[in-house]
Amino acid sequence: MKRIFLIEFMLLEISINRNKKFFRIKNEERGINVNYREKAERMEELYLSPYACKSSQTKGRLEDEIECDVRTAFQRDRDRVIHSKAFRRLKHKTQVYIAPKKDHYRTRLTHTLEVAQIARTMAKALRLNDSLVEAIALAHDLGHTPFGHIGEKVLNSLHSKGFRHYEQSIRVVEFLEPHGHLWGMNLTHEVKDGIRNHTGNLKGETAEAALIKYADRIAYINHDIDDSIRAGILEESDLPKEYTEVLGHSHGERINTLVLDVIRNSEDKAEPIMSQRINQAMMGLRSFLFQEVYDNKNVRTDQPKAEFVLYNLYEYYRKDLKRLPEAHLALYSPKNPYAKDASDEDKICDYIAGMTDGYVVNLFKELFLPKEWNA
Repeated sequence: MKRIFLIEFMLLEISINRNKKFFRIKNEERGINVNYREKAERMEELYLSPYACKSSQTKGRLEDEIECDVRTAFQRDRDRVIHSKAFRRLKHKTQVYIAPKKDHYRTRLTHTLEVAQIARTMAKALRLNDSLVEAIALAHDLGHTPFGHIGEKVLNSLHSKGFRHYEQSIRVVEFLEPHGHLWGMNLTHEVKDGIRNHTGNLKGETAEAALIKYADRIAYINHDIDDSIRAGILEESDLPKEYTEVLGHSHGERINTLVLDVIRNSEDKAEPIMSQRINQAMMGLRSFLFQEVYDNKNVRTDQPKAEFVLYNLYEYYRKDLKRLPEAHLALYSPKNPYAKDASDEDKICDYIAGMTDGYVVNLFKELFLPKEWNA
């Protein structure tokens, strides 16, 4: 079956290449401009799996836009995310280790890039829409707080309705990150669905959204092990053999095992899946990380300090909302249809969640610590 499909696709490519020159000449003679987006959409229809979400079949955006002549809808979303300030700030946000002195520890940005790479690899093998997968992957953590999950924990405890980073990522793309004259990035329905449902037991509408959940777990479980070994918290030999015997004895082996398992078990299926044996081993390593790394006293040394800083910043703005920058408060204009129901708690959490680790520390110093006397 695979060989037949490969032969058919090769013949299709040969046919297309033979006719490219003919159609280009004919179009030039007729004065017709080639629409590369439409060509890409036609190729998707011919090549992608019947379970893939085709760009031409998107449910669209909240605000209609003139379509691009070159990029598909999902490619435009990807580019908007990459060029956003929220995306750039991820390079200064904690993944696991707060303010590491060495250069090689993961940040929220490098985590995001690893998720995107793993997700695209699986999407291409399964003939899913890799542009949609990439856009979701690059945007999935835009709402993450400074100081990683500690920041999320603090804001969740302070906001009466709770705080969840994946919901905050939606707030970022819908109105906290303006794009031109738009209030937010105005991303497609499918990308936002993938962002909103990338974690836990939440379920997205597309196969691409389901793939991101696997890519996210594969990435963070393995790179957190890698960083923990680098930090001296773990050694490779500390990993439970019952899991490494299944997944592999190195960073690369484990990722390869997990990625191949998803591909092999998801081929010709409506929804990506992982085999029970491999999934159990992966989740076993995840549980091991919680016990030995995330709750490790050496890792948690600075967590009370991070909690103290965030708590006091929140209280500072809660006592007087006008202390928030004017540019931030302007986002909640009555003209903004996406922010009309924002509470004071929302406004404060939106502001703090957008900060980087370094910005939070410097702001705390500026607001609460005495300055040096230079006279």
